[in-house]
Amino acid sequence: MSDKKTILYVEDNPDNRILIRRVLEAEGYAVIEAPNAAAALKLLENGRPDLILMDINMPEMDGYALTARIRALPAHTRVPIIAVTANVMRGDREKSLEAGCDGYIQKPIDIDILPNQIERYMRNANG
Repeated sequence: MSDKKTILYVEDNPDNRILIRRVLEAEGYAVIEAPNAAAALKLLENGRPDLILMDINMPEMDGYALTARIRALPAHTRVPIIAVTANVMRGDREKSLEAGCDGYIQKPIDIDILPNQIERYMRNANG
């Protein structure tokens, strides 16, 4: 069993998944990827990540709906979910929080500050 903190990254864009996985693995995190909501829900049946990064704009089921579904799962009610989105209009951050997200990171992601953002969310979740 690894001591690494595990992050589930739900993102339909493969280039974004590759970039974020590389950045976070370089910081010592284990990253599990899901290209869509169905894959994310399947992964959550088998384990509990320490944090979920949630793309909002995805086909079939968007990140708002998926967040609500995850929050309804008893084993995952307290897992921090962070919206990762290009939705930066007035009210978009609030909409993410209302859907059940614990935080909000806007795209394009600044890979220089992402590790600090993730660490802050991890720290807040654990005390």
